[in-house]
Amino acid sequence: MAAAAAEAEAELELPPAVVAESSGVRNSNIIIIGGRGGEAPSLSDMFEGGWRALEEAETSDQPSNSNGFQYTVRRGVGLLEEATRLVSQLGLFSRNEELEEIATADVKYLLLPALLGALTMKLSNSAKRLEHVQKARIYFTDFLKRCKDYNVMVFELPKTEENSDDSSKALARPTAPAAISQPSLLSMAASRQSKIERYNQKKETEAKLKEINSLVSSGKADDELTRTFYGLNLKRWISISIEEIESIDQEIQILKRMIGVKRPQPPRPQRAPMPPFILTRNAAQAKVFGAGYPSLATMTVDDWYEEHKKHSMLPDQGIPRGRPGEQQDDNQETASSSEADADDEQALRNAREKDEWKDTHRRGYGNRHNMG
Repeated sequence: MAAAAAEAEAELELPPAVVAESSGVRNSNIIIIGGRGGEAPSLSDMFEGGWRALEEAETSDQPSNSNGFQYTVRRGVGLLEEATRLVSQLGLFSRNEELEEIATADVKYLLLPALLGALTMKLSNSAKRLEHVQKARIYFTDFLKRCKDYNVMVFELPKTEENSDDSSKALARPTAPAAISQPSLLSMAASRQSKIERYNQKKETEAKLKEINSLVSSGKADDELTRTFYGLNLKRWISISIEEIESIDQEIQILKRMIGVKRPQPPRPQRAPMPPFILTRNAAQAKVFGAGYPSLATMTVDDWYEEHKKHSMLPDQGIPRGRPGEQQDDNQETASSSEADADDEQALRNAREKDEWKDTHRRGYGNRHNMG
């Protein structure tokens, strides 16, 4: 398969992404990839150049929106896109194959979608940010599906929009509150445990990669060690891709809300101003004043009221009328206040009669107790 791929690659005439005198030369912010003697870059050269562009972007101290940083990112994206087109034309991968059936020199090309997704996330353009993150999600999802087909490792694919719609419809069904809360707690605990396991696997994989990276980079690694190196990279990028997709889903929701907020609101219709007029008490005055001021319209109070009522411009329009219950409450309050007033009059009459009685009777009158 490797020999056939090399022959097909030699027959294809690819436009040189970058032309240089040597292969794999990096100069500050510009990554220069080229074939020997000014030939078109090979598939391996484009892949390695794109991967180095990603590594340089991740370790760069320049601002992410600087020209040098963005030039490196765009150059890496261009190289990896050309490599992806070439891999697709060569037909290096098939769903009917197992990972062991792929040639060792071709295993690394399984990383192309993941590297493209990582570089796409680093593109700085606020106007196209939503487009970039959606495109990066497609790359990461394609990489995870490819790894799932080849059984690189055991993992769960992130939910797609179809799965999210199905789950939201299932949650919308009327069920008991206890039945809803219990699975949610279990899912949260399972998600937390899976994140911990992915983190531990990622750290363990990175430690192993650090041990054999120098041998593979120097070209001293044999076929088995090279295959192990790229297999570990596949596992590492599986963990990274799952984390990136979770972050992208949250960012997409925020970006869509921001677009909705920035959308211009329709202007409110402006009410046409009323022409000046003379307000009179009745029709007779309107005729009198109308004769003296022919350029101004005259209007009676009733006409003014009907005109404003027609356009809903009266102060009391739109205010709900009192309900029957409120009228009944008012009647009860009136009755209770009348009873209170009646009680007050009776008490006043009793006090006056008592004062009059005191005027005609001395203190202690009629008290015959202890008088002998």
